[in-house]
Amino acid sequence: MKRTDLTLDVTGVAGLGETATIAATVHLPTPDKLGAPPIVCFAKPGARFSREYFAHPLPGGDVSQAEWHADRGWVFVSIDHLGAGDSSTHESHRLDYTAITTASLAAERVVLDRLEQGTVDDHFPPLRNPVVLGIGQSMGGSLTVVQQGRHHCYDGIAVLGYSVVHSHPPAPPGATPLVRPWRLRDVPAGRPPVVLNAERYEAARRAAATPELASASNHWLFFYDDVDLDPAQVHSGPWASPTVPLGVTDSVLTPGVIAPEAAAVEVPVLVAMGERDIIADPKGEPRAYLSATSVDLYICPRMGHMHNFAGTRERLWHRIDSWGSWVAFSSAAAEPGG
Repeated sequence: MKRTDLTLDVTGVAGLGETATIAATVHLPTPDKLGAPPIVCFAKPGARFSREYFAHPLPGGDVSQAEWHADRGWVFVSIDHLGAGDSSTHESHRLDYTAITTASLAAERVVLDRLEQGTVDDHFPPLRNPVVLGIGQSMGGSLTVVQQGRHHCYDGIAVLGYSVVHSHPPAPPGATPLVRPWRLRDVPAGRPPVVLNAERYEAARRAAATPELASASNHWLFFYDDVDLDPAQVHSGPWASPTVPLGVTDSVLTPGVIAPEAAAVEVPVLVAMGERDIIADPKGEPRAYLSATSVDLYICPRMGHMHNFAGTRERLWHRIDSWGSWVAFSSAAAEPGG
């Protein structure tokens, strides 16, 4: 297994009027482990996390998710969104769903072209007609859905820890229920945000808990009880991103905010989440993917919202791996003569 870091120029498609670059990390398997057809997976992290959420071994484990899948024959590519990680930063409210998904699509096409030409690594063979998967965690899941619904660039998508119906952070037992602002998406830069539940949100904000209690609530949501992680480590490790694309994060928890794109997804979908996560109605989630050929649902036990920190993380990875193998088989079977 070999890791290669890339910086990909997306200035021409980002539409920002300034230089824009996407940072990506490619984990290549040893060629003898490649499947037939080969699988290439693009992975997108959540808000305040970088591509190292997938590419770096996280506390409590010896191997990263990228390494784990590469060891099983996948080409695993983790991506930093525009405005996050090592990708270029810009005026954050300009980084909306359109700018980010268009830039990510362009970067991923460059990676696929280089894999086809055999130029990612001199010792790795050219890849012909791979099965291409997209996976995303939390905000990365929303962007994966939007990119697929608009551009139909993947053969299957896995949406991890995000609801296209209603993403809502639960509160710990006995704590005051949380209220998040429901903002419209893609509001033009310079205009004030539109909060659809403004009265309820303001009332909840005035009665909100102290910052210390709010931090404890987030920690409870992010990590199951067996995860021994200092809260200060969460956003200070190599997996963290100090910046976020506010043009997406402002509205990402609004109910149904990406419902049109979810309804337009035509490929197999894996909806996966932790036992403690932000999906308000897990069993209702498949109905949102109106055009998908299949929708699988998996709830991983003893797992919080930040899946790759969980002691049960490999259960989720196995589920993604088996689903990916099924997508590859189905894609091959759909080809003429398959």
